[in-house]
Amino acid sequence: MKKFCSAVALLLATLSAFADDAKMDKFVGTLLGKMTLSEKIGQLNLQPAGEVQTGSAMDTQVGGLVAEGRLGAVLNLTGKDRIRALQEVAVGKSRLGIPLLVGLDVIHGYKTIFPIPLAQSCSWDIPAIEAAARIAADECSSDGISWTYSPMVDVALDARWGRIMEGSGEDPYLGGLVAAALVRGYQGDFRHRQNILACLKHFALYGAVEAGRDYNTVDMSRLRMFNQFFPPYKAAVEAGVGSVMTSFNLVDGLHATANPWLLRDVLRQSWGFGGFVVTDYASINEMETWGFGGQKDNALNALRAGTDMDMCSQAFLNHLEEAVRQGLVAEKDIDEACRRVLEAKYRLGLFKDPYRHCSMSDKEQARHLFTPAHRQEARDLAAETFVLLKNEGNILPLRKQGKIALIGPNSDTTDGLLGSWCVERPARDAYPSLLQAMREYLKGKAEVLHAQGCNLSDDERQDAAGFANAPYRTTPRVNPKQALQEALRIAAEADVIVYAGGEGAEWSGESHSRADLELPACQKALLSAIKALGKPVVMLNFSGRPTAMGWEKENLPALMNVWFGGTEAGFAICDVLFGDKAPSGRLTASIPQATGQEPLYYNHLNTGRPVSAYDGNFRQYQSNYFEVSNGPAFPFGYGLTYSSFKYGEMTVKQEGRNVTASVAVTNEGSRDAVEVVQCYIHDVACRYARPVKELKGFERIMLRRGETKTISISLTEQELGSYDSEGRFFFEPGEFDIMLGANSSNVQTKRINID
Repeated sequence: MKKFCSAVALLLATLSAFADDAKMDKFVGTLLGKMTLSEKIGQLNLQPAGEVQTGSAMDTQVGGLVAEGRLGAVLNLTGKDRIRALQEVAVGKSRLGIPLLVGLDVIHGYKTIFPIPLAQSCSWDIPAIEAAARIAADECSSDGISWTYSPMVDVALDARWGRIMEGSGEDPYLGGLVAAALVRGYQGDFRHRQNILACLKHFALYGAVEAGRDYNTVDMSRLRMFNQFFPPYKAAVEAGVGSVMTSFNLVDGLHATANPWLLRDVLRQSWGFGGFVVTDYASINEMETWGFGGQKDNALNALRAGTDMDMCSQAFLNHLEEAVRQGLVAEKDIDEACRRVLEAKYRLGLFKDPYRHCSMSDKEQARHLFTPAHRQEARDLAAETFVLLKNEGNILPLRKQGKIALIGPNSDTTDGLLGSWCVERPARDAYPSLLQAMREYLKGKAEVLHAQGCNLSDDERQDAAGFANAPYRTTPRVNPKQALQEALRIAAEADVIVYAGGEGAEWSGESHSRADLELPACQKALLSAIKALGKPVVMLNFSGRPTAMGWEKENLPALMNVWFGGTEAGFAICDVLFGDKAPSGRLTASIPQATGQEPLYYNHLNTGRPVSAYDGNFRQYQSNYFEVSNGPAFPFGYGLTYSSFKYGEMTVKQEGRNVTASVAVTNEGSRDAVEVVQCYIHDVACRYARPVKELKGFERIMLRRGETKTISISLTEQELGSYDSEGRFFFEPGEFDIMLGANSSNVQTKRINID
């Protein structure tokens, strides 16, 4: 009966969707029939309209374009009252009253700032990531925003690239799960005010820019595209993402914004994407610099290839109408693009109520912005993202007693907790620094001593990291000698030392690539001096990327990567540092020993002359380095906690081409804790070379102390197969290694043969 009811519910939902699509098709078709060519082209025009700058500044005369019906969407305008005023122009003064889309980079929260996306992925908690996106959508939609330029799902293999902080790391399988979760969190079913339009970016391959340098070129085989880089994009499309943003880079020698194979053949025809495609910031203009001719030719090529909306270049506005008269482009192509934009507005409910996202009173809006419930969700998720890397002598968790020295350039900063892409952050005094949180957390239990100790970097430019349009210092600039003396003085008084350092908040993000991933020399000098005191030292590494940690691993007894955890990071760090919560984060990007290992990732191909990842002995005429072993300091999937887990013997059951890998996991420690059981495969012999390991499943489980659970992970032909260079899926019978374990370098392996 239950199955019958479910089937009926599914049928009714399908019929309702068909009916809604029919209504939308009729409405949009009628509206298109009333529109002039100029008005259709106007819907394909997206311009900045506010005080937030995420690209080159432009004078767009937005109000006039809106009144003339020559602007379909705006970006970077914030505040419900300002947005409503502009929407009133669109609805009340333009000939057809077509409402605007209002877009913004809401990347990891609006007012309530969650951990950076890379950190969120380290939670391996897909429902929590979806919930964070839902909260971000609720907050920004209460303030007039109807469209976010997220999720960023680029697989990133090179930690030098600043935008690695904006994605989910190096794995396509996990990246796909996160991408789909974010789409669901933002968009819901489009029936509610808090549902906003998501934008998948950057299509495609932006995470593979050469040398990890932003805006650089990309070149790779299509075989690699389909198997290693495309899966997260496809997962977002299958989740129903409403828009897609093209990337700045080349794909097969053509710019992604004007690449018909990428946008039409793959995205639309193969994957069935039905939403609209928007360019990245002024990318049609940039095509000329890449060597593709003038603005007019590039605008026409972009439209023909499948780009529907032009962000900031005004190239469509400048040239499409004349191109239609000249017969260079068909009006039906413009109709097709315009229809997709209008359909997005219809799905958002903007034709029914253009002011649905900007009509709240201030009192009502306050119930949606930076609320205690939202902040608690952010605090809980932040605690799940921290990755305990080393805990020699079980220094952690710390006791809530005695004297604790908190030292370091990230110890007493609020900006320094957030990371990049926090466009609408709350006031700086609305949330605590780590120092403020720790003193409140330990009030009446322990004394917290404090000294900054050093600058983030000896390089003043790097030290003063900040937004280009609103510079700020993450910490005050201090005299190095005096700061070191003060730090050593308070460290000498303390029972334990907590060092809060690493990167500055804006050392990662767009246009923040780094050539050197090592801890700055001034921070190493301070840590060395502190360590020489012979007291317990815990390093909290703040970062927006994997930073090289060969020195830290060798020299410090306790390490925890806390990334940039958002507005609630101060309290979340205390939750984990003092043991009220056990760390549960697992790395989703390999942490290198040295910068020269980049790009570094676990799911690499083998070589004809391989050397074990952790064999530190240099071997002549083999694939290895002089200075370090091939392996990372800490591998993909790695993370410790305040307990210990024992894995039983792995079993593998086969039924045709379906495989189930099982293992009993026991919590042998003294407290409850989370384990992430990970399943990897390797296709031993295939017509195309396959990676040495590929994540194909995992289970995040809470085990009480002494508890044992048997975890079973099922693999089908879909997980065991791969794609050829034309994007055709295939399964090749033969031998496979099936692996289960705690991380990519600590697994049990069984080889099986599948017919």
